[in-house]
Amino acid sequence: MFENLKPVAIDPILGLMIAFKADNRLEKIDLGVGVYQDDRGRTPVMASVKEAEARLMEVETTKSYQGMAGDPDYNHRMLELLFGDEHSILQSGRIKSIQAPGGSGALKVGAEVIRRARPESKLWIGVPTWPNHVPLLGGTGFEIKHYPYYDLESHRIDSDRMIEALKQVPAGDLVLLHGCCHNPTGADLTHDQWDLIADLALERGFIPFIDTAYQGLGDGIDEDAYGMRMMADRLPEVIVASSCSKNFGLYRERTGSITFITKTPQQADIVVSQAMSTARSIYSMPPAHGALLVSMVLGDPDLNHQWRSELEEVRLRIKAMRGLLCDSLAGNPAGMDFGHIKHQKGMFSFLGITSSQLERLREEFGIYIVSSTRINLAGVNSTNIDHLTQSLLKVLQ
Repeated sequence: MFENLKPVAIDPILGLMIAFKADNRLEKIDLGVGVYQDDRGRTPVMASVKEAEARLMEVETTKSYQGMAGDPDYNHRMLELLFGDEHSILQSGRIKSIQAPGGSGALKVGAEVIRRARPESKLWIGVPTWPNHVPLLGGTGFEIKHYPYYDLESHRIDSDRMIEALKQVPAGDLVLLHGCCHNPTGADLTHDQWDLIADLALERGFIPFIDTAYQGLGDGIDEDAYGMRMMADRLPEVIVASSCSKNFGLYRERTGSITFITKTPQQADIVVSQAMSTARSIYSMPPAHGALLVSMVLGDPDLNHQWRSELEEVRLRIKAMRGLLCDSLAGNPAGMDFGHIKHQKGMFSFLGITSSQLERLREEFGIYIVSSTRINLAGVNSTNIDHLTQSLLKVLQ
């Protein structure tokens, strides 16, 4: 049966996690793993989520299946969170959403439904992107095409080349966009760039496929939703994969949703039936726990207010670490400009140092960073910032 199988190389980020755990040095820093950490290096459970969990323990009466679409109240409240509770699309009948196992499950279901609808469609993905986008979405059978997104030299979005590439996307193809807090670069589209892409989508006839996993960690909950809300206003078809892993801290609960905006309410009903059929063929029913917690937090005014305050603390802490790291590296021996780190959004940025410098950081100073030089700013805190900056300054000499 298994004689012909070959071992699969471990994911580089997971490999880095293993190496970090095996490192016995007390002074070590993991900037590779993509989860939020507080100033004490913990990935905490939000107080609002813990309170919702305590309440759920009292009122939950069954662990029976909740159906392929997931919890209806969760689906409704997630639409309000993503698009705003007064967005006209919510009353149009053209939008449908189902719960999915995390952002990855949402992307997978969305891709499979697209393949059922139009198997000849190609998927255009920006370079660079989250490393799992290509294997996850390409694994459904999509032909993957690429468009330039980020210029490593200038540390900015490569806007001119990106727009020129998107002008070549044929009608019926999909263009993958990061909703906010771009992973891995931290370089987010401006409002003008979002508007220009929407213009091209209308002109060319391609469909935006938006992956939004960090709403609230960039500029704020509503501010981070500009692109998808504007596109929902202007375009006949949009697909949004969303995750509650980061903004609710529900990583292990695998809580997400896939949302389809279609040309007509009739098409929306057909698409959601196909999405549920797809879910049935992959995982059957989504996990309930995380979705019930999100629904409770969003539906209770006190918990909602508490959650928003906690999320704002997360956002501001990451922003503060960006500024502190950037300022600490100013005037470094190599003359490198790290100013882009201060002005980018969310948890990630590229350092842009060499592979030999990365190796020195790991071997000599116990600082673990993936080979792309993407760093997780949430891994920086008040107790390790001095070790990090002093180590960086040494390897930059």
